[in-house]
Amino acid sequence: MLSVCFFWGTTYLGIRMALETFPPMLLVSARFLLSGGILVLGSALAGAHLPRGRELWLTALNGVVVLGIGNGALVLAEVWIPSGMAALVITLGPFWMIGMNAVLPPRERIHLPTLLGMLVGLCGAVLLVGPGALQGGAAGEAWLRGFLVLQVGCVGWSLGSLLQRRQANRAHPIVAGGVQQLAAGVAFIPLALLFPGEIHWSVRGVGAVLYLMTFGSIVGYSSYIYAMDKLPVAVVSLYNYVNPVVAVSLGWLFYREPFGWREAAAMCIIFAGVALVKRMESGRKH
Repeated sequence: MLSVCFFWGTTYLGIRMALETFPPMLLVSARFLLSGGILVLGSALAGAHLPRGRELWLTALNGVVVLGIGNGALVLAEVWIPSGMAALVITLGPFWMIGMNAVLPPRERIHLPTLLGMLVGLCGAVLLVGPGALQGGAAGEAWLRGFLVLQVGCVGWSLGSLLQRRQANRAHPIVAGGVQQLAAGVAFIPLALLFPGEIHWSVRGVGAVLYLMTFGSIVGYSSYIYAMDKLPVAVVSLYNYVNPVVAVSLGWLFYREPFGWREAAAMCIIFAGVALVKRMESGRKH
């Protein structure tokens, strides 16, 4: 949990630094090809069970949905909006999780208290994104584009996570995580070729990719998969509150990303909405 809370919070800054060197699609593909390849190769050498047949295809599909769509959208959004603000917007992810849980079988109804909590969180999102999006011009368009792309990422992450929880796996969670990362890296090869962009080599950019590969993917994502397998979801979901604080702090420290009273108030409102939703859902299930 410490690994998930801290290292994932630092990846928002790592992505921004890596984007100084690599175009978005190439960054996603290279990161997950390297991390997934290392994990799968290490698992094979250690004699661990590797998914086969239907289990392999489903695990790979989950990786493309969770990491490909989820992380790919984040990387693309950071082209337009600050890394700390991206982390705050992603805090709305649990709302998508609740909504999809109400659609995917076995369906769980959304009750009024949960809906009110979601509305509180969305008010925080409006306060965070609204002024930037309404200022017009290229800056306002960039804010709106980044926000919408992040919502697509939240949908992918939520959908893939729910499907993953419904899948029976024989492979160890860390092995499954390696397969998912490798699948996401392979899936983004065509996109990297279709949207090549320009590479501006720098020591900091390459170092950021290596950091993302090691601490964001191999350590961080493996820790998340393992924690999801061993701990209650309510405990694991606490990373939603820690990651944005780490990301906002590092974004301000390294890039002086804007963070004033409005952003702080929006963060508190979003956190309150997410906390209300989780409390209502937890109380209803018990």
